[in-house]
Amino acid sequence: MSIFSPGFQGRPRPQSDRTPPGQYLTEDFPVLSAGPTPRVDLTRWQFSITNETGRQYSWSWPQFMSLAQERPHVDIHCVTRWSKLDTNWQGVSLDDLLETVETQAEFALVSSYGGYTTNLPLEDLTGGKAWIVHTFGGQDLDPEHGGPARLLVPHLYFWKSAKWVKEIRLLDYDEPGFWESAGYHSYGDPWREQRYQGD
Repeated sequence: MSIFSPGFQGRPRPQSDRTPPGQYLTEDFPVLSAGPTPRVDLTRWQFSITNETGRQYSWSWPQFMSLAQERPHVDIHCVTRWSKLDTNWQGVSLDDLLETVETQAEFALVSSYGGYTTNLPLEDLTGGKAWIVHTFGGQDLDPEHGGPARLLVPHLYFWKSAKWVKEIRLLDYDEPGFWESAGYHSYGDPWREQRYQGD
């Protein structure tokens, strides 16, 4: 016996021409995490970029906050199918953080306080496409959303925008992160619905 009537599509959900296929719009900001929420004391917070030769470039919280600040206004898309339009952030462009880093690497592996990792091509962190952000909607970023600072890469599914970001390792090869090792797509373009390996 069929459970649904023929033609049943479920409750209509808001759409926009800025909504990638398979997504629905939400006004909320759902909290999805792979583990417990780390609580990072700003006196201990440090962000570092380590190049492929092992040289490390690090910033304390005061050093990070003294860098030029940008205010990206972007749409974000979660692989669990929600999209949120017109979000406002504040943070530091990866272009500025990578400016003094000597590298010929093509890939990056991002690590978080708490142990989460995700991988990206380095070119997706440059050219005005990525930031380390500490403010959302004019307020300090809540720990549940990745505070005190998270990566923001809005043109990819949001699992690539690692919460509680701690380090970016630059690599000559692509190394899968947490979800990518569990079968998620290595790149994660929402407009191509790259959710899982093989998509």
